[in-house]
Amino acid sequence: MTEMHDAPDSVEDDVIGALDEAEVQALRAEAAALKEQALRYAAEVENTRRRAEREVNDARAYAISKFAKDLLGVADNLARALEHAPRDSEDQLTRNLAIGLEMTQKDLHTAFDRNGLKRIAPETGEKFDPHHHQAVMEQSSPEVAPGGVIQVLQDGFALFGRIVRPAMVVVAARDSTGTLTHAAEAAIQSAGD
Repeated sequence: MTEMHDAPDSVEDDVIGALDEAEVQALRAEAAALKEQALRYAAEVENTRRRAEREVNDARAYAISKFAKDLLGVADNLARALEHAPRDSEDQLTRNLAIGLEMTQKDLHTAFDRNGLKRIAPETGEKFDPHHHQAVMEQSSPEVAPGGVIQVLQDGFALFGRIVRPAMVVVAARDSTGTLTHAAEAAIQSAGD
């Protein structure tokens, strides 16, 4: 049978026994400081990873914004062509051209929707929103309250919530006597809540 020697409970007890109390406290303080520093570094690495991931996602989502803005000019020209297209012409070729323009415009707007490009077209009487609208002109109106949209001159567009082009609008002047639409009143009320 072998004899069992009295073994220390742990190596730590041996080390602590060899050191005086001041050295033990200094080592414990240093270990705590190193642990805190390691936790800070880990948190910083995690924050950097999240920020990089968010930036990559934003870059992916908004990479087409310049391309979309360029296509908006094409959409505007197509809409102008459709305004003047002779749909009721007696010439079959001319009517087919008008129908082709309408189909092309529909396909273009479908592509916009599929890729997250949403139209901004405020209703008459809707409250002017400087984040989504660009006031081009201000005029008095007996039908629209002051600060309300009288007319949309050019639709705006937003890509995943970011404005690519604000809607160009005519806004009711301060001396206008109209009232706000129900939608505008609801928006004002919900903003106050």
